[in-house]
Amino acid sequence: MDTQTNHKEGMGKLFIVATPIGNLQDMTFRAVDTLKNVDVIACEDTRTSRKLLDFYSIDTKLIPCHDHNENKAAQQILDMVQSGKDVALISDAGTPLINDPGYHVVHLLREQGFEVVTIPGACSPIAALAASGLPTDIFTYLGFLPRKGKARTALLTRMQQAQDTQVFLESPKRILKTLQALQALEDMGDRPCVVGRELTKIYEEFVYGTLDEVVAHFQAHVGRGEMVVMLGAGASKVVDDAMIQVALDKALESGLSASASAKQVAKNLDVTRSRVYALIHPKADEHS
Repeated sequence: MDTQTNHKEGMGKLFIVATPIGNLQDMTFRAVDTLKNVDVIACEDTRTSRKLLDFYSIDTKLIPCHDHNENKAAQQILDMVQSGKDVALISDAGTPLINDPGYHVVHLLREQGFEVVTIPGACSPIAALAASGLPTDIFTYLGFLPRKGKARTALLTRMQQAQDTQVFLESPKRILKTLQALQALEDMGDRPCVVGRELTKIYEEFVYGTLDEVVAHFQAHVGRGEMVVMLGAGASKVVDDAMIQVALDKALESGLSASASAKQVAKNLDVTRSRVYALIHPKADEHS
């Protein structure tokens, strides 16, 4: 693996530039300077980006790069960089590629050995997490949750079992339904939950409490603006031999072999298989 920066002589660069998530003043000096000096800016929506550029008196040419044309735009940007032009990639709000287009662009240029420079700045999940009061040393970012089906069920179950802070985005139309789906899972109602909305804007708000309390809030109040939802970890449960034995009995009674029962119980209770086997051996002859 080559850990050195690849910059081909006479070639341009791609700059990944973070933009504000609401308050237009949340631009770094470096970001403004970069957008003024590149040859082209690739953006999701030229109308949205033009408002930001006008605010900072930036007249750099804009080209579209969105979900529907990203593969074509990636090749176009590669051609520009190969010809010596510098290109900036921005999204409508926040850090590009974080639930926004851009992956195919960056991947292609990295594959071809061109330099990609990141200009950091606003990012709604990180901004919300920093102000949440929940543990930030380890967290999982999930983006937008699947709207339905097995994928949604699996992800909700994963969040139920997680031992770190879970962070995801949700729309105001679906926020209550999603929170209620989490609330319906066992032992979830008293989990710490924080929802941040309208971040950096005039009506910025954080709703803080247990999941039950946050659900009650959104039942009584209609939220507006994209929301960042943060769910704290549940209390760690001490798994004793009695709990393992109950799980074993159920597995064995269902017809599973001793070996399959041990494997299943060890996985479900997050304990070592050897610990399970120590309890299962007296029953092994009956169910093998």
